[in-house]
Amino acid sequence: MGLILAVVVHSAGIQDRDGAKPVLEKALRFGWLRKIWADGGYSGKLQQWFEQLHVGRRARIEIVRKLAGGFQILPRRWVVERTFAWLGRYRRLSKDYEVKTEHSEAFIYIAASHLMLRRLAKLKLA
Repeated sequence: MGLILAVVVHSAGIQDRDGAKPVLEKALRFGWLRKIWADGGYSGKLQQWFEQLHVGRRARIEIVRKLAGGFQILPRRWVVERTFAWLGRYRRLSKDYEVKTEHSEAFIYIAASHLMLRRLAKLKLA
């Protein structure tokens, strides 16, 4: 659905694979989570770390790999890109205005809450 459950904003000096660990730790607080899709760049150490982290839990990580050949649409990748486009419509998220990463996280949560509330309002009216 593209709705945000957990957000971690970190400095550009942190590798994405390392930055994914705090996000996954936050996301696993949701006991009903069963499948997590990740880009091919996250395979390897992150996948091994995830498997060791949640022994006994039902959530699993699935790596979406690029296919050989020319341009091809990757499965589930459009959900991520669409979510980024939704967030980009909010002025405070269109550029990197914030000094602290905590402020950026807060504005992402505010925008995501607004998106969810709009959807709930549409469901109630229908």
